Formats: sequence, C-alpha cells, structure tokens
Amino acid sequence: MGVPPHRALSKLSKQYGPIIHLKLGEVSSIVISSREIAKKVLTVNDLAIADRPESIGMETLWYDYKDLAFSPYNEHWKQMRKICIMEILSNKNVRSYGHIRHDEISKLVRSIRSHGGEPFNVTDMLLSYTSSVTARAAFGGILKEQDTLINFMKIGVALAGGFELADLYPSLKFLQIFSWNKYQLLKMRRKLDSILDVMLNEHKHKLAREKRDNEELVSENIVDVLLRKQQSEDLDVAITDDNIKAIIFDMFTAGSETSSTTFNWLMTELMRNPQVTAKAQAEIREAFKGKKTIEESDIQKLKYLKLVIKENLRVHPAVTILPRACREECEVDGYTIPYKAKVAVNIWALGRDPQYWEEPETFKPERFENSSLDFLGNNYEYIPFGAGSRFCPGMNFGLANIEVPLAQLLYHFDWKLPHGMNSDDLDMSEMPGVSVQRKNKLYVIATPYNPPIEG
Repeated sequence: MGVPPHRALSKLSKQYGPIIHLKLGEVSSIVISSREIAKKVLTVNDLAIADRPESIGMETLWYDYKDLAFSPYNEHWKQMRKICIMEILSNKNVRSYGHIRHDEISKLVRSIRSHGGEPFNVTDMLLSYTSSVTARAAFGGILKEQDTLINFMKIGVALAGGFELADLYPSLKFLQIFSWNKYQLLKMRRKLDSILDVMLNEHKHKLAREKRDNEELVSENIVDVLLRKQQSEDLDVAITDDNIKAIIFDMFTAGSETSSTTFNWLMTELMRNPQVTAKAQAEIREAFKGKKTIEESDIQKLKYLKLVIKENLRVHPAVTILPRACREECEVDGYTIPYKAKVAVNIWALGRDPQYWEEPETFKPERFENSSLDFLGNNYEYIPFGAGSRFCPGMNFGLANIEVPLAQLLYHFDWKLPHGMNSDDLDMSEMPGVSVQRKNKLYVIATPYNPPIEG
C-alpha cells in the first residue's frame, strides 16, 4: 500500500466506513476505526475475539506461541497471564525494581553529560537504558551477550512484523517452505536459544545450590519466579523451558524495544514543541528546587509531565493496531464476523479522530487537564495499552521506565536540536513493525543544568 498499515487503513476507513471487511488472500480481516464499534469488540465480544492472529513470524520467533503476547486464548495463556500479573508485573513488583531504574538512570545522565554539549544519538541511548533495566529485572544482571540479544530483537521484530505471503495463503504449505523470512527467523531462533539456554541453566544451578545449602533467596528476578513456578505442584498446565524463554523474549521486547520507541517519540515531540518542554521543565524544577535528584515517589507531584506522557501515547501508541482473531463466529454492529477472521482495532486512528479530539494533529497535553479520560481500557477512543481480556499486563512496568527518567532528563538538562536545525526540520517518518519506530534516529544537544542544592 506504500504507507504504514495504520495510516493506510485509516484512509480506507474514511472512505468506506468504521468497519471494513478486507479479503487478503484467503484471510478475512475486519478493520475497526470507531470508538463505538471498538467497544463492542472489546466488551460484548471480548472472549469471542480473544485470540491473536496467526503468523509465521510470531510462531517462529515466539516458540510456537508459547509466550503470553501472541499466545491464543487458552489454559496456558490464562495461567501465564495470572502469574505475570500476580508475581512479576504487579505494582509491588514494579516498585521492587526501583533500585535498578535508579542505577540505570544515573548511568544515562552521566553518559549524556559526557557529550559535553555536542550532538549525540539519543535514540540508541534510550534503547540501551530500557534494555539494561529490563535485563536486570528479568535476569538479575546484564547479559554478556546483551548487545547481540538487542540486535536479534531489532532484526527479528522487524522480520516478524513484515509482509509474509504465506500468511495470506495458509492452505498453501509450500509457501512456508520457500519463505525467506521464515528461514531468517529460524536462524534467529537458534541463536536466541543458544543465549537463553545458557542463561536458564545458570539460574537453575544457582537455585539448586541455594536449595541444597538452605540459603535464603534475598530477591527474585523474573527468571527465578518462572523457574519456581515451573516446579510448583498446583499448575493447571506444565511450564516448559520454551514457555519461559518465550515469556522472557516477550518481556525483553516490550520492556526494551516498545518502551524505547515510546520514549524516542516523546523526546521527538518535546523537540518539536519547545513550549511544552519549557512548561514541563518549569514544573519539575519548581517542584524539586534545591534537590540533587528526583525519587520515584516524587513523580505524583508532576501533573503536567503525566499529561505530556498521556498526549504522547495518544499520537504515538507503541502498537498502532490492536490485533485480535475470532475464536468463534460472532456478530458486531449487525455484521457476522467469521471464525478465524483477523480483527484489527486501529488504535492510532482512534487517537487522531476529529470526532473525539479537538485539533487531533496538534500535540497538546493540556487537552487532558480537566478530562476523566485514562489509558486503562475504559475509554475506547484512547486505548494505547489495549482493552478487555488482553489489556497489556506490563503497563505499569513500561510507564515506570519512562516517567522517572524523563523527569530526570528534563531536570538535569536543557535540550535543543543540533545547530542549524529547527523543529520544522524534524523528520517524523515512521518505520512499520510490531511497534512503529521513527524511521531516522534522533540527534540532540543537551546542556547540563546545575540547580542550586540545599544544604
């Protein structure tokens, strides 16, 4: 279609209406672009349309759908979601990773200072930060092969989210045999296995040693939790090593790539809208006047900063299209949706629809000032984390990895574009994939701001 899918589908919806049936090869795809119909899909028909679409990319890279994000709605998915919500991604667990964020934010600030007012690539720096936080929360430390893992993730996610002819003709099995994407993804999967198998075995030996020596486990990382649950006797479905590896790849992809993509768009919008940056900085510097740094518990004071993040999620949701698939035939808005049909809720189009938003193309955090709209899946014109049974369980983890570092970066530095550039020169082109990234990396200049310290 020549343009990113969310934009192409939005254009089609403006021409043909808020619910469209596209026949792509052998596959029926239903595109939803209205708040009212999205609500019917994600409430009344939530369980009927609770599967994920099948694709060669997701099947190959995510261990035959043994993960959480792309798994079909079944007993395995329900069990793993419960474990993730209760023991990995709860508010308590997210808070327990606070010391990790503190360490990595300090490194980020030092790294930015080291550039001495010269232009630098903030895109890669943000990915390094989110990857380090996620790795330490997941594995208990930085992997030796972390750079390799990040590279696999970037290439693999791009391949998995790309066009695949075999996905459009699932009955023609020979297309899978000759799929170049599948060949590349299988190579990725084998390399990924070699890294994750070593990591899993190290954790198993550590846990066995602690159990043998009756050592008390001081703190658990995500792999520890999953290995402990693997040995539990009250499981409805056995947890295999492939399940654990798939879940870890979920976490690493969402916690690193998706979070850094959101953060990168946020920094881009701040560069495009210096008046927003100035207002956010004024709030932060007034609230923490005389302090050396900002603690996580202080973030609730920053009302405008939270509005900036909400507005960024409206115009740049990390996942622009919410993918579902029908587990059974159902009816939506008077139309019969067939079994196995793909259902795509265009989150990006909903967030920019002038029916619901005044000046939707303008980045204006103030629109949320006296609004009850939130991103918890109850307002269907604004669902950056999804809604219904498959609402994103990692929302709190993702937000924590953005709110605090953003406040620190705006507190400690004044920001501008490289010499000779102004906000109109910023290229806002997108690169489609599982999450929609900026096509070009963002280069900025950060000038240290040294607030007077009390005491």
